[in-house]
Amino acid sequence: MTRFLTLAIALSTVLVSPGLAQQPAPATKEDIQKLFVVMNVREQMRTTVDSMLRQQSELLRDSLKKRSPQITDDEIQRLDDTMQEMMKDFPYTTILNDMVPVYQKHLTKSDVDSMTVFYSSNTGQKLLREMPAMTAESMQATYPTMQAQLEKVMKRIDEMANEEIDKKAQPPPRK
Repeated sequence: MTRFLTLAIALSTVLVSPGLAQQPAPATKEDIQKLFVVMNVREQMRTTVDSMLRQQSELLRDSLKKRSPQITDDEIQRLDDTMQEMMKDFPYTTILNDMVPVYQKHLTKSDVDSMTVFYSSNTGQKLLREMPAMTAESMQATYPTMQAQLEKVMKRIDEMANEEIDKKAQPPPRK
């Protein structure tokens, strides 16, 4: 009987043990914030936003000149200045705080610790230093494709607007 009891306890321990395995430790807010500092996320974000703003400004400028040839350089400059002014108050801190729970959802403490080690290394720091240039060059390389796509979208919007104008210009059907 003792042998049977010992075997039953051993068997139940083997069967129950996987359920008792510890879950990976979640990353804390502080873990994520430390990772953001090591990765220089705030500056990366600022550089990326500035780069995107420059490209969007070029796209908008080209599109406006094609759609409204009468637009003056001064008017375009005022639009650029307005966009620049609006970006001065860009909420980087709020955005970083909003990102923390997302990172916590997808990364464990172990993940974050490993990433922190990598991004603290020479290779990780090189990747971080080169990323803005790689991003800017990628955006420049994709500019013609994005411009062509924007032109298609603008053409379709014009067609839709003209269709609506034509519909409104037609007399209502007689009853």
